Amino acid sequence: MVELKTDTSIDAMHEAGQVVARALTAVRQTADVGVSLLELDAVAHEVLREAGAASPFLGYRPSFAPTPFPAVICASVNDAIVHGIPDGYRLRDGDLVSIDCGAILDGWAGDSAVSFTVGTPRAADVTLIESAERALAAGIDAAVVGNRIGDIAHAIGSVCRTAGYGIMEDFGGHGIGRHMHEDPGVPNEGRPGRGLPLRHGMVIAIEPMLIGGGRDDYHCAPDGWTLRTNDGSRAAHVEHTVAITEAGPRVLTSRDGL
Repeated sequence: MVELKTDTSIDAMHEAGQVVARALTAVRQTADVGVSLLELDAVAHEVLREAGAASPFLGYRPSFAPTPFPAVICASVNDAIVHGIPDGYRLRDGDLVSIDCGAILDGWAGDSAVSFTVGTPRAADVTLIESAERALAAGIDAAVVGNRIGDIAHAIGSVCRTAGYGIMEDFGGHGIGRHMHEDPGVPNEGRPGRGLPLRHGMVIAIEPMLIGGGRDDYHCAPDGWTLRTNDGSRAAHVEHTVAITEAGPRVLTSRDGL
């Protein structure tokens, strides 16, 4: 069931979203050659602690997971697409890093992700990240009252496919509110004019995941969490929590001005 949020609730979700935005900003500012993924997790954890927020990631265990997730961020490097577990790996020059983070503040959730390079970037990685960001922007632009979920999915998929990238068929965005994952699902590819109508008060997480080699297949690493490309190509993952309103899409996890 899709829960429509009141304007007051959306304002409260914006506060949670801004905690996530600050955490991602701090992580990106800290990320450098030689910094470990565990150190990045500690940075995000401190931002959440200072805000009085809890992590919806820490201890999360969906049905597919062999163990609870042990961190407050997902840190996915190079061929890791999503759900990477922070560990002692130290960032190297040219790494492509995707960081996903969530927060629960006053009972409301926020969820966002960013991809970036460390040190000297590869041109192909820059293009991949830019394409992911364009896909996210296209999805947000389609998140308007009167459209349907399929319009968002089609907007994202069109950018990805036109640029020659692969898409994870079984993973995409989701509704969000009191819980990090709620109805409806928001695919990253679909047909326009299909699916659930978009209404004022719906809040969704839109999150393109692009596979650089152009193939759609992937596999789960031995840790039971990290999803990696089958061909070893690099991947990018970006995400925002977005409220659908009569005034247009409202990005609750915007990092503008931070």
